[in-house]
Amino acid sequence: MRHTLKTAAFGLAAAFILSSAAFAQPAPITQNPADVKAGTFTADPNHSKVTWSVSHFGFHTYVGQFGSFTGSLTLDPKAPESAQLSITLDTNTLGTLNPALDTHVKSADFLDVAKFPQATFKATSVKRTGDKTADVTGDLTLHGVTKPVVVHAAFNQAGTSPANRKYTVGFSGKALIKRSDFGIKTYVPAISDEVTLQIESEFNAPPAA
Repeated sequence: MRHTLKTAAFGLAAAFILSSAAFAQPAPITQNPADVKAGTFTADPNHSKVTWSVSHFGFHTYVGQFGSFTGSLTLDPKAPESAQLSITLDTNTLGTLNPALDTHVKSADFLDVAKFPQATFKATSVKRTGDKTADVTGDLTLHGVTKPVVVHAAFNQAGTSPANRKYTVGFSGKALIKRSDFGIKTYVPAISDEVTLQIESEFNAPPAA
């Protein structure tokens, strides 16, 4: 009887281990948007950044970066136009590798991060423009002003990331804004009014229950 119970217990343990191992199998990487798992994903602040660039008196292009952002993305590959996206960016994470310039851009002359510590983007519509691309229109709030902005987004890939073992969806995006529309007018047009935003992002699925 004792031997039978031990055998049954061993069998149950082995079945649990095998089922757990199968459950933990990494999802294969795919570049096909139709194969993306549906769900709500959280922006990975360690792998999500916004790079900005402006013309400096026409001589060269200044480039800086916001170090991270947070937010959520809800996706259904069967209905990509129904996607929901909400992003919050900490303006104090701005960096240019030039401490004096960082201080100036964060000052009241430009971003005024003491008064406006966050910028936000909330999608209002998504329009497919190709197999892997879409125009994401949303409300950008920057420097206390809200204006509609279009982000030209591209799907990169999805699957289990080797960096954190989480199911991850990756996108790139680009947008053009006029900083004067948001009340940031210092040195326009010597330092260009038009600002190019390049967005690189990874969104992680929550841990499996």
